Amino acid sequence: MRKLREILRLHLEMGLGPRAIARSLSVSPGTVSGYLGRVRVAKLTWPLPPELDEDVALTRLLFADERTARPGRPEPDWGRLHLELRKKHVTKQLLWEEYKAEQPDGYQFSQFCERYALWAATLSVTMRQAHVAGEKLFLDFSGDGIDVVDPKTGEKRKAKLFLAVLGASNFTYAGPVLSESLPTWVQCHVHALEYMGGATQVWVPDNLKSAVTSPHRYEPDLNPTYAELARHYGAAVIPARVRKPRDKAKVEQGVLLAERWILAALRHQRFFSLEEVRQAVRPLLEKLNSRPMKKLKKSRREVFEEVERAALRPLPARRYEYSDWARPRVRVDYHVEFDGHYYSVPYQLVGQQLDVRATASALEVLHGGRRVSSHPRSFERGGHTTQREHMPKSHQAQAEWTPLKLVEWAKKTGPATAALVEEILRYRVHARHGFQACLGVLHLGRRYEAERIEAACARALRLGACTYKSVAAILRNNLDREPVRQEPRPEALPVHDNVRGPGYYH
Repeated sequence: MRKLREILRLHLEMGLGPRAIARSLSVSPGTVSGYLGRVRVAKLTWPLPPELDEDVALTRLLFADERTARPGRPEPDWGRLHLELRKKHVTKQLLWEEYKAEQPDGYQFSQFCERYALWAATLSVTMRQAHVAGEKLFLDFSGDGIDVVDPKTGEKRKAKLFLAVLGASNFTYAGPVLSESLPTWVQCHVHALEYMGGATQVWVPDNLKSAVTSPHRYEPDLNPTYAELARHYGAAVIPARVRKPRDKAKVEQGVLLAERWILAALRHQRFFSLEEVRQAVRPLLEKLNSRPMKKLKKSRREVFEEVERAALRPLPARRYEYSDWARPRVRVDYHVEFDGHYYSVPYQLVGQQLDVRATASALEVLHGGRRVSSHPRSFERGGHTTQREHMPKSHQAQAEWTPLKLVEWAKKTGPATAALVEEILRYRVHARHGFQACLGVLHLGRRYEAERIEAACARALRLGACTYKSVAAILRNNLDREPVRQEPRPEALPVHDNVRGPGYYH
């Protein structure tokens, strides 16, 4: 617009011709000649009259013919064509050919495109973007919310709205939530897709932590749970750029409308639970989707049914089940820790970092994207869930032993050996703590005869030295072949006047 005023000044005040003005302003001579032709028709003089000081007034005067239909030229239904352009594979060239087939005296292709651009420029900023049906779903939370009062404590919590807006039809889903946590974020997606009856190809969320763990202009890192949710519904997640609200202008406009037509409408009501808020929001959401849009003269639901519903991808047969992800390292005991519980993995993976996916009922461990183990989910903190096949062979053999089995095996050697094994197991905090010692006693049979082991166990029992080390020392020093020396019993004290009895202290 500044160049247009400068063209008028150079021509009307300075008297320069089109070519000189074009060289001075770096504008094509044809453009300058076109402007000057309009100036002559408008019979303008310099300085311009005061009523033309504003750019809008000057534009209306010089380009009035571009905004009005030319006599004898049938004007297309731009609203209908705008909706047609949102359908897959529909182009302006195709629409122009269909228009010319119906109206042979209509505009040529260049004028058709120019007039459509002028019509589209009157739409809102978000409407000006060309969105293909079924392609994008824009997602965000509202800034404002509704107070929910705890009936017991009187504490107030803010219930915000989760908004999901389809790109082509502006069809909107709104659901009240009390937090922006990851489980809430995922659950809202599931509800929104079920409300719409299908999924789009692309999701455009904001850069909140529930969606993006590390924002980046070109390669943002998605939250693993959110990425799995998108894979489940066959969608690609393309977050809006940081501080670029126009990347998600659809949902920004949706938030504005939801705050006006839903939150504002509920401002005088008092709520005591989130379910009460949901019940109040539903009819207002239907009312919002049924309101006619100014330019298109159709409601969001009408456009959705005509243009976008058929373009959505069908929902999977199985509803998404929420899962948490973690990346623990395998401990030396070939277990990984998740939420305070320990789950076994193949012992060959000790020291490696693996991916853990946990749902409410199951937990699976992945290595390089391949599942290496799965377990029922346990919420016992400090407990262990172990599969026998994950153990080394030596540990598998030890895991098969029970206290009863150890005693039965010891009886094959003799009753003294069995008694010693029972004593070892009895005085341990946990029976399994004595398994290794008992196995050590029984494995002495690889080097000594059963008679010697039985004698050594009997000697250890009489001495009260019920340990593996004591039995091994007895055999190593051949003490099992020597009789046990009886310690003399202490004699009773003689009766004497100097010996004070219990009555002395009373």
